[in-house]
Amino acid sequence: MASKPTAVKLTANFERNLEEVQAFLLAAQAPQAFDALVDDLLETVIPNLARFPGMGRHFLARPVRSVEARNGTDSLLRKLQAIGDGAELREYVMTHYLVLYARFDATVYLLSIRHHRQLSFDFESLWPSSSQD
Repeated sequence: MASKPTAVKLTANFERNLEEVQAFLLAAQAPQAFDALVDDLLETVIPNLARFPGMGRHFLARPVRSVEARNGTDSLLRKLQAIGDGAELREYVMTHYLVLYARFDATVYLLSIRHHRQLSFDFESLWPSSSQD
């Protein structure tokens, strides 16, 4: 007997990330790439995670190479343990994107998505442009 598909839900943060990806692609003059991303999410990623929620690699299995990363990892582990047994964070690697998701019981929560070329820091807001000198 086939098992019931897992529910896949988008978080508010994931939706904000999609808006950021769209803005990034518009700035890169590639609006068609966003349409392709949405199609891929709807036609491939979400159905895959509904059928095979454990297919992504374990996020916390990455090697920890700094004190800051260890502290962050320990904090995440405590939060996952507080949610319940079997809760886990996983990564779904797409051709141009990385999706972070949480798996709890029979539900997958899409937490974050980033294009591999998006910076994690907003350098423009950190330093004023040279025209403001």
